[in-house]
Amino acid sequence: MRKFLATFLAFATATTLFASDNDKKVYRLKLATSYENTMPVLGDVVADFKKYADELSGGRLQIRIDTPTKHKAPFEVFDFVKAGQYDLAYTALYYFKGKDPKTMLWTAVPFGMNTPEQHAWFYYGGGKELSDKMFAQYNMKSIPMGSTGIQMGGWFRKEVNSLADLQGLKVRIPGFGGEVMSKLGASINTIPTGELYMALEMGTIDAVEWVSPVYDMSLGFGKVAKYYYTGWQEPTADTHLLVNNKSYEKLPKDLQLILEAAARMAGEDMLNKGFYENSRIWSQMKTQNPNIEVKSFPKDVVDGLRKATNEILDAEAAKDPMFKEILESQRAFQKIGREWYKISDFAYIQNTAE
Repeated sequence: MRKFLATFLAFATATTLFASDNDKKVYRLKLATSYENTMPVLGDVVADFKKYADELSGGRLQIRIDTPTKHKAPFEVFDFVKAGQYDLAYTALYYFKGKDPKTMLWTAVPFGMNTPEQHAWFYYGGGKELSDKMFAQYNMKSIPMGSTGIQMGGWFRKEVNSLADLQGLKVRIPGFGGEVMSKLGASINTIPTGELYMALEMGTIDAVEWVSPVYDMSLGFGKVAKYYYTGWQEPTADTHLLVNNKSYEKLPKDLQLILEAAARMAGEDMLNKGFYENSRIWSQMKTQNPNIEVKSFPKDVVDGLRKATNEILDAEAAKDPMFKEILESQRAFQKIGREWYKISDFAYIQNTAE
């Protein structure tokens, strides 16, 4: 990645030095983000993107950022870009599953690819071409710009020892993960963020799925729910920059490349910062809440969750040929990517554990 960016930076610098006066025109783009700038890690991404775009372009590409405080609609930014109300948006595509179920395939699929697998598939395994094909119908491009990495399975007040324990379990888990758990008998709750701690403490809900330590710590879930389960529902969670096609086409070729490079640089910063902060804060959480127990769901629960996931995905694929095309492409690469992962990173961690 850094080699690519170094090569690109040399190209961009040369292009800027030899640009004509006409090419030095300043282009101004408006960006709507789904996240407030106070949110840990995620809140920094668009500021990093803006900085890189400015620096790489020599000031020719200027980005104005509007947070939800300004535009008031964090879950409508897809439509903002589609309509040309904004040139750009930063978001997680699975928020728009209700508009088009295919959007979730670009963020996270339960039991699907992890972050390295998904990024390898996107850039080299046909994902980018499928993305361009899909999002063209919405008058936009979708460019990966970061990932939370794997997300944890949630905070539980009591252990889950079998599939039967999911029956009637009151869980706050949104999106596709919630759909899967509901299929297995869990009662899915939607409770505002500010009320989650109290709901968990009072037993209004039995469990809450959030993200990972850097996002979870400030909410205090570990104080009232000591079982912290490992993940299955979001083995990665990619975030994306949406770009209106007309806005993109108005840019000179070098600024189009700079826009994409800035997105990749900001995305890499997010992934690396997230890993660092999760590591640091998990260490703090264990010290401050020594009763926390990390658990993994038993095999019958994992098998049940996987079966329900595949049933839902296969039913959707039967209705939508493009959903099927994307899903089959992802599954095909995951099959070979996972075999390499098993004998490389996974084997290293297993074989060198102290």
